[in-house]
Amino acid sequence: MSASREVTQRVHDKLRRELGPQVCDLLSQDDVIEIILNADGRLWAERLGQPMVEVGTMLPGQAESLMATVASTIPTTLTRDSPILECELPLDGSRFSAVIPPVVEAPCFSIRVPAKRIFPLETYRDNGIISVRQMDILTAAIADRKNILVSGGTGSGKTTFANATIDYIARVTPEHRLAILEDTRELQCASQNVIAMRTSEAAPMDRLLRHALRQRPDRIIVGEVRDRAALTLLKSWTTGHPGGVATVHSNVDDPRAALRRLEFLVAEAFTGSAFELIGEAIDVIVTIAKTKDGARRVQGIATVAGWNGNSYDLEWDQAA
Repeated sequence: MSASREVTQRVHDKLRRELGPQVCDLLSQDDVIEIILNADGRLWAERLGQPMVEVGTMLPGQAESLMATVASTIPTTLTRDSPILECELPLDGSRFSAVIPPVVEAPCFSIRVPAKRIFPLETYRDNGIISVRQMDILTAAIADRKNILVSGGTGSGKTTFANATIDYIARVTPEHRLAILEDTRELQCASQNVIAMRTSEAAPMDRLLRHALRQRPDRIIVGEVRDRAALTLLKSWTTGHPGGVATVHSNVDDPRAALRRLEFLVAEAFTGSAFELIGEAIDVIVTIAKTKDGARRVQGIATVAGWNGNSYDLEWDQAA
């Protein structure tokens, strides 16, 4: 074993000890999507399609040691002057967000676990998460290379649904080269011809999008649109790279809210009107939400016909 691999192995072993057997076991389970530690020391876990439940406890000292080890892999340090950590868990690429005092009373973290399996769109239909008619609209849009925006709030299942959509794209258009861009590793793709890129301080999303255009993609997919890069994405979708997929954060089950969110993001890049560009670039909006019982459901699918000078022309197929 090389020296670098030996160091990596020691770090991984240390992380497993600090996480503890319970958290490590949760990380290995296919249906676990999030693990959270609150300031009171209680651990919570969420499984796909189920509400979050309490699963155990972790002492503050153990949590602090874990956070310090994770921080050292970037490398950085957690201090009172720099109390927030956002990175990937070295063990499996899970999104790791941590915070220490004085921002909180005691160490807290959240581990967003990447999907270990993809649920096909057909499973969404068979389980009643998406209606047959909505499924037909979506699959026709994929076949016609329409641009699809998946909208929902935190924990709504946007990324999981985007993975299902990407899976369908890979199955029905295996000849297409896909460019997948994201901040943390969450999207999965079974396509044989794919380039997957992640942002960094030196390569923010806007720069990755510009570079992706030189990689000969047929479709451009973005994990979540969250800043001025929205403008570059919309332009790429309207200039020879149709058939893309992206997610956007919106807490309102209304497709217009997703479009307004894009307006705000584009405004970070320039001060002109973006209505026509958005109306041209976005073809289909899928709104998805978590129901009261913890399940996810597609609330509706809207087809966008453009901007008429006063508003977006939408046809809204809402869940019954």
